[in-house]
Amino acid sequence: MGSEILQSMRGDPVMQLSVFADNKVGRLNDLVGLLGSHDIHVIALSTQDTTDSTIIRLVLDYPDRAKSLFSEHGYFFTERELVAVEIDAESQLKHVTAALVQAEINIYYVYPFIVRPNGRAALAISLEDNDLAAEVLSNFGLKVLLQSDITR
Repeated sequence: MGSEILQSMRGDPVMQLSVFADNKVGRLNDLVGLLGSHDIHVIALSTQDTTDSTIIRLVLDYPDRAKSLFSEHGYFFTERELVAVEIDAESQLKHVTAALVQAEINIYYVYPFIVRPNGRAALAISLEDNDLAAEVLSNFGLKVLLQSDITR
């Protein structure tokens, strides 16, 4: 089954925007302030820094609006589909990783959501095969979130 067919069956996947910025004091604050001033909320956040630059990975409630905003303000960014999975407790992390190992799906990186509208924890996961991972996680009884699940 093609990814377009799976996507239409599942809905829109959660999008991550990765912003590339100078590693300077206040850069993250500026970015979060810009988003907040346009009523765009940070749902999940991860940063990776080097001496000169920082990659700010964001899951937002309105990624399309954020892309326009970033372009207007000269932020260089990329976008990527993620698998977001809701978990009830820390103990379910093992269920997530076990499901992915059983399906032999490589995990590139994981980071937690800051907030969820219904108050449950969630993980943003970058994987080598999102469609298969979403199917496997669902078959394990875990809720795979869509972009519409995190839009306010």
